[in-house]
Parts: sequence; structure tokens; C-alpha cells
Amino acid sequence: MILRTILLSSMLSTAAVSGAFAQEAATTKGLDVELNALASSQKGCLFTFVAENGFAQNVSKVSFEFVIFNEKGTVERLALLDFRDLPAGKSKVRQFDVPGIKCEAVKNLLINDAPVCEGEGLEKSRCMDGIVTRSKAAAGLEG
Repeated sequence: MILRTILLSSMLSTAAVSGAFAQEAATTKGLDVELNALASSQKGCLFTFVAENGFAQNVSKVSFEFVIFNEKGTVERLALLDFRDLPAGKSKVRQFDVPGIKCEAVKNLLINDAPVCEGEGLEKSRCMDGIVTRSKAAAGLEG
């Protein structure tokens, strides 16, 4: 009986600790990047993004390496886009006019890397850890 009580107590403690870690992981957010729109421009294609910083700290500078895929599913271009600063808990709209690309030919984008990810107490790899991507445009966005 004592052994059963100890075993049950141990299992409940483990479940409580596991639940606490799961809850903490669920509330720990990262960056959220949405491809909001594509619009033809005089230069090529204007990409509009909405980026949200779910971290507890400010991101003072972040750049993403995007891979742009065409209608054939092949790589059209790699582009390094500077999203600048992203304050903690805030959303920012960022626009990039990419020359020489027709918007209708863009079928998908991939965030390949975040070569620049700076902020007080922020490790370089954190900007890609758990990144959430989505698209409201005709082209998809993956992270």
C-alpha cells in the first residue's frame, strides 16, 4: 500500500511538472510573419508583410533570407530582406519592392534563414526558432 501511494504520488508530480513545461512552451512565442499582399510595381513586385514579435524582448534588427519560387516550382531568386526592428508584442508592416519579378509568376516563398537576429538577451538562432508563417496573398509562405 505504501509503495502504491509513493508510486501514485510520483506519477502525479511528474504529470504536474510536465503540464507546467507544456504550458510554458505553449505561451513562449516567437516571430510571426505573414505575406499579406503582392502588387505589381514599376520596378517589379511589391511584397507586403506583417511581422509580429511574440518575444518578451525587442528585436533591434532582423533580416530574413527569402527564396522566391516561380510558377514552375523552381527558384526564381534569393532575396535578403531587412525587417529592421520589431518591438516586443507589436506588429509591423514592411514592404519590399523586388525588381525584375512579375507578381503573377510568384507561387511560393520560403524563409530560408535569419542571418541577422539582434536584440538584448536574444540569441541569433531565436528568430527562426518556432517561426510561424502564413499568407493572405496568392503565393504561399513557408518558414
